[in-house]
Amino acid sequence: MATDASPKFRHPELLPAATAASSEDLQLSHDGLLFWQYMIAGSIAGLVEHTAMFPVDTLKTRMQAGSLPCHPPLGLRHALASVLRHEGALGLYRGIGAMGLGAGPAHAVYFSVYEFAKQALSKNNPNNPFAHAASGVLATVASDAVLTPMDTVKQRLQLESSPYRGVGDCVRRVMREEGVRAFYASYRTTVVMNAPFTAVHFATYEAVKRALMEVSPDSASDETLVVHATAGAAAGALAAAVTTPLDVVKTQLQCQGVCGCDRFSTSSIWDLIRTIRRRDGYTGLMRGWKPRMLFHAPAAAICWSTYEASKSFFQRLNNTKNPS
Repeated sequence: MATDASPKFRHPELLPAATAASSEDLQLSHDGLLFWQYMIAGSIAGLVEHTAMFPVDTLKTRMQAGSLPCHPPLGLRHALASVLRHEGALGLYRGIGAMGLGAGPAHAVYFSVYEFAKQALSKNNPNNPFAHAASGVLATVASDAVLTPMDTVKQRLQLESSPYRGVGDCVRRVMREEGVRAFYASYRTTVVMNAPFTAVHFATYEAVKRALMEVSPDSASDETLVVHATAGAAAGALAAAVTTPLDVVKTQLQCQGVCGCDRFSTSSIWDLIRTIRRRDGYTGLMRGWKPRMLFHAPAAAICWSTYEASKSFFQRLNNTKNPS
């Protein structure tokens, strides 16, 4: 969710002059969309992405949550076989309700903050990489604040033999037994994880896109869906692999004390990394890297393709309402 696939920047001086601009017109961004339209487009993109890839996310959570004495660490195939054997196919979708409650609003916040921050910071230089990176950071901090509580609920529901009956039951019991802070125990780790994730994602995306355009400059343009999908997949996979240790820390913070998972006395990232390394070795810090890569590679392509399609719909709608 960290690539800049928006259409070309349209400088205000190049836009046709309006003789009587309405208040709605004044709210239009460089893409010709309103703030609420960015939010809806982002929300749709987030829901489609996470719903499509949710089974893979469940396997990742099972692998990362921690090894119990009676349950040695599972590989990807063993984790999938275990879920299907004991819970059936529906077991792969346990917690999807929490995901829907969190991912939709979080992606709405992410894309709207990103678009408007990019517009404000870019000023007269639409290709300013600093503006894109800073906008991504601002969007990440804001969206993670929205997503983290429901992500905690989702991960606890995804655990094998989860003690919670559903989203509402999990929220009530965590509030009563652990307090509000439990929902944000992993927030700092999530933000720290997403910073390098965003940086690697941006750099890889732009590099792969340039390479594809050099291979076939006639057929590969900035607006070609295949280019966006291929570059996004490569960027998502690499960024996911690089940041897996921090994702392991995040998962164990969110699931601590549930289903036999260890409870930690601190939320310090480095303390937890040392604890996991001593307990499980360095391989423990990379647990779940395969499903994490399998999740983020297609997820980036799905998310941005859906987002751009939603934006195109709103652009056509706005052009119909305000023909030039």
